[in-house]
Amino acid sequence: MSEKRSFFTHETLEKNIGWLIICTILVVSIAGLVQIVPLFFQHSTTEPDAGIKPYSALRLMGRDIYIREGCVGCHSQQVRTLQGDVERYGHYSTAGESVYDHPFLWGSKRTGPDLARVGGRYSDDWQRIHLRNPRDVVPESVMPSYAWLEKTPLQTNDVRDRMRALRRLGVPYTDAEIEQAPATLAGKTEEDAMVAYLQELGIAKRNVRVDTAAAAQPAATPAKE
Repeated sequence: MSEKRSFFTHETLEKNIGWLIICTILVVSIAGLVQIVPLFFQHSTTEPDAGIKPYSALRLMGRDIYIREGCVGCHSQQVRTLQGDVERYGHYSTAGESVYDHPFLWGSKRTGPDLARVGGRYSDDWQRIHLRNPRDVVPESVMPSYAWLEKTPLQTNDVRDRMRALRRLGVPYTDAEIEQAPATLAGKTEEDAMVAYLQELGIAKRNVRVDTAAAAQPAATPAKE
């Protein structure tokens, strides 16, 4: 007498590639939803960290140039929680730093160093020289030069549209900021915008941590006469 077997068994999945693919997708989808959906309701992932503000018009244009030139392909903007990362770059990155980034630029490739905390580490002049010819300041660099940014006028005709689009995604730009944006970009080059963007990366997070540390220190006790 033959034993009756259930259809949904490991044997069925192992011998039927179609069912194996369907069940794998189903399990991965459920696991992904369980991990991802709660993040949409947590303040730590939906609210900006202290000190994080929307990009100014100049920095916003610089960020778009950064994306256009493919910088994210070689530079991550994500300090991981690993000890080596934190010791080299500073405090690890948090989701609250990127709530105004559309798209976010965390990246994973590090042909060049991570830039999440690069703001203020070098002077504006250093950044300009580095963009024009990286090997003038970092001899071993394999980064291509972006000399044309220095002489390319920054386009201002669509900055309002960009800011309005971001406002629809939740970035709190005011009508006044959007209206005044073209004027703040007048006479600027693409290099100016790129430098402005780079020079603010990580600054807010760094300043907040410094202020918090200072506030946590006990007040000095007056010397007795």
